[in-house]
Amino acid sequence: MRVHVTRPIPRAGLELLEQAGLSYTVPEAEGLPDRSELLRAVAGCTGILSLLTERMDAEAMEAAGPALRVISNHAVGHDNVDVKEATRRGILVTNTPGVLTETTADFTWALMLALARRVAEGDRLVREGKFEAWGPLMLLGTDLAGSTLGVVGSGRIGWAVARRAAGFKMRVLLYSPSRRLENPEEFGLLRSAQWVELDELFQRADFVSLHPPSTPATHHLVDERRLSLMKPTAFLINTSRGCVVDEQALIRALQAGRLAGAALDVYEHEPHVPQELLELPNVLLAPHIASASQATRSKMASLAARNLIDALEGRPPEHMVNPEVWRG
Repeated sequence: MRVHVTRPIPRAGLELLEQAGLSYTVPEAEGLPDRSELLRAVAGCTGILSLLTERMDAEAMEAAGPALRVISNHAVGHDNVDVKEATRRGILVTNTPGVLTETTADFTWALMLALARRVAEGDRLVREGKFEAWGPLMLLGTDLAGSTLGVVGSGRIGWAVARRAAGFKMRVLLYSPSRRLENPEEFGLLRSAQWVELDELFQRADFVSLHPPSTPATHHLVDERRLSLMKPTAFLINTSRGCVVDEQALIRALQAGRLAGAALDVYEHEPHVPQELLELPNVLLAPHIASASQATRSKMASLAARNLIDALEGRPPEHMVNPEVWRG
């Protein structure tokens, strides 16, 4: 059995593949693999350990051939995988939820705090030699304490972000179509939390943090109309998926001053970032690093490897996206 790992991953995951006696290939370069090279590399594989940056579609599955039994995604999401096609072909798809919850929530708060208190602007000012003296009007920011946080999406990450708001004495507005929490008994831990409809959340929140999954229903969930509902003093934070936000609508809102600022870790046409966003001083931009802690990325690599190994050795993996194809 041969496995292809589409991008270099932390050593912890590769060691598990080696301990299981699996032969694997992995590109030496860390950049995005060329599509044609990827298709050649997966030929004849029984398993693929993929990342969000690689499309695992019918073409990739066809290139792998009939031996392919499992696609193990090194991510919580799996919108890069054509799950319907994989299911049709009897290919198991797995993912890595849970391990990055707290790390992503921490990073969401890092963005929120840095955006509100204009940390990146201050850093640039100092580096450019423009910090000549302290002044009472210099880089005045926005307080989080006592303000209102709107969390769109009440999955593991959304709720972890909401829980942290208690330490800042913030009011919390939650939106999810199901109004369901992963651990409903925790709801009482945040007494200020309130379920609201999406439009109301955008109207009332001082900070809107996005955590919905990437689905056809959430594509451009944040569009021109919803952005127009936000207070001109409000901030938008996105650590979910770039396609959730209509990027051009966001740019227009920021340029017109209809929004105080935005912090983005993901982009609609990633890795492309529009020049207009790069030029806006009230936008904080990160290169998709919400889960990028050493411990978390190692856990993700290990879980992706274990999912793949279990599937190939006849054990049900811990996290199956399409369990209906499990053969055992």
